[in-house]
Amino acid sequence: MQHDLDVRGLAAPEPLERILDALESLPVGDSLHVTHWREPLLLYPVLERLGWRYETTFDSASGDWHVRIRKAG
Repeated sequence: MQHDLDVRGLAAPEPLERILDALESLPVGDSLHVTHWREPLLLYPVLERLGWRYETTFDSASGDWHVRIRKAG
């Protein structure tokens, strides 16, 4: 199942905090889809360190970044 989290318009560090909070309660096998107003470059090393996989895309029509996150393995 995919869970959606929209962090557009939030000031740092709130987007990172909300994403990490959502991942703590994410059920095994589910994914988190994050919509962000900019590429969350500081998030990537944190995800890697914690064992999460991610895929990032940019929607040029809306100007939004989309990050799909799931547990590695």
